[in-house]
Amino acid sequence: MKYYSMFFLRRRTLILKAVLILTALWFMVALLTTNGGARNAIGAPPIEYEDPEAKPLKMAKPSSTKKKSESYGNNLSDAPTRVDWMGRILGREGLGVIAAPGSDNAPGELGKPVVLPANMSEDAKLAVSEGWKKNAFNQYASDLISIKRKLPDPRDEWCKQPGRYLEDLPQTSVVICFHNEAWSVLLRTVHSVIDRSPPHLIKEIILVDDFSDMPHLMQQLDDYMSSLPKVRIVRATRREGLIRARLLGARYVTAPVLTYLDSHCECTEGWLEPLLDRIARNKTTVVCPVIDVIDDNTLEYHYRDSSSVNVGGFDWNLQFNWHPVPANERARHKHTAEPVWSPTMAGGLFAIDKEFFERLGTYDSGFDIWGGENLELSFKSWMCGGTLEIVPCSHVGHIFRKRSPYKWRTGVNVLKKNSVRLAEVWLDDYAKYYYQRVGNDKGESVAHGEIRNVGFDKTCLDSPGHKSNHHKPVGLYPCHRQGGNQYWMYSKNGEIRRDETCLDYSGHDVVLYPCHGAKGNQLWLYDHNTKLIKHGSSEKCMAISRNKDKIVMETCNESENRQMWSMENFNADRLSPELMTE
Repeated sequence: MKYYSMFFLRRRTLILKAVLILTALWFMVALLTTNGGARNAIGAPPIEYEDPEAKPLKMAKPSSTKKKSESYGNNLSDAPTRVDWMGRILGREGLGVIAAPGSDNAPGELGKPVVLPANMSEDAKLAVSEGWKKNAFNQYASDLISIKRKLPDPRDEWCKQPGRYLEDLPQTSVVICFHNEAWSVLLRTVHSVIDRSPPHLIKEIILVDDFSDMPHLMQQLDDYMSSLPKVRIVRATRREGLIRARLLGARYVTAPVLTYLDSHCECTEGWLEPLLDRIARNKTTVVCPVIDVIDDNTLEYHYRDSSSVNVGGFDWNLQFNWHPVPANERARHKHTAEPVWSPTMAGGLFAIDKEFFERLGTYDSGFDIWGGENLELSFKSWMCGGTLEIVPCSHVGHIFRKRSPYKWRTGVNVLKKNSVRLAEVWLDDYAKYYYQRVGNDKGESVAHGEIRNVGFDKTCLDSPGHKSNHHKPVGLYPCHRQGGNQYWMYSKNGEIRRDETCLDYSGHDVVLYPCHGAKGNQLWLYDHNTKLIKHGSSEKCMAISRNKDKIVMETCNESENRQMWSMENFNADRLSPELMTE
């Protein structure tokens, strides 16, 4: 009897122990699962980011009377929880930010703009200012947006038709180079590649760290990317610049196609297949997506339809620029969404067959930092058996900065150094036009260089510069003898040119206007003896205003030194006979 009592007592003890052990195991599993989910979830910050001691930033909300609309975009009151969370971390230097995924009305969703309120606290305004200073875009607004935000689908319906692309497409390795990139922007770039690409087409994503020194790009980035099996981080041991950083990344590529992206991009749905399709059909085709604009202030996603696609070109400063698709190129196609040939590419975003890239010699390692590499690769693609295309069915957004936030050694003009190398290697006899532009060769123009006023001999005719400023009045600026905006060419037909634009006068201001070759408003007669520049149709002369603040047109007066100009490198023998003055 005693034996049976002991048996049941031991049995009850074992059952009790088993229950306790199972309860403890269940609790541990639940705890680990909960922590692991919080650590890896896109919408939650890693545990080490939390700081209960951090002082919240009080962020003022916009007036409740202002209605939200498509044009207004998202304001901070749309997501109060996210704003409160942002307030806890914005004051902490170097920490990465991961905004939680939200509804379609959350900041930045569907590509809508984030509009910050005017009555923000001083701390919040300081955070906004610091973000601009470090990144040359509105990091504060970016940090409010989910790193997996939804975007509109900009593709033409033609692009979505079944059977449009080959089924057996090659894999690609995506190389993204960065230096001190903002956390939210870098992660948004990576996740847009992963989330909007067929998984079987992405072999790997190679992040090349060009010697960043911001804390969030060190161990924190390693920890985050460790949860993304296709992402690999390669770190340079010194500052290399974009060109050599891209070459470093190319060494680790294992896929047959190499795709380069900048670190502040967002890929849209269906961006990859159209690019790989063109390369699969012809391995010597270099392809570029349509580059949509992500606003540097509001992060709004702007896109254009296929009928508005541009192609790349360049001026004789060897600077890249955009042009409308030529009529003869449009005539080759039945639909505006078909790939179009492009003389050059912008360079930040493109895909190329790896073997063809190596056959071309990859990038010229003699190029320093950045600048000119896009034209160099464009020229040798066309000159060495390849073609270069813009693919309207592929759209990738890009934040276009108005300045570079990075510091480099002083005393070296890397853009000019690279451009000289580009001209010497690839332009052959055409290099003279580049040297004309930078002032090292006389060329065949009647005059080239600066146009200096005689009355105020330190003042030169200065162009508006960027294409967006064309049609605006030509200005004045102290002569600097550096070419650029003060480099003019006086043609044998009486045009005063800057590349494809000419000085034009129609009765009000002297402006830059696309050259039309019909003389008229663009005909200028320069008398080397009197130094007057007379307008052909109005017979007025160009002058500096009496206030010395602008260009004016006046009745010609040979004794008025405000109307007298010296054209650099003038040679009257090159002028057309009918335009020669006695």
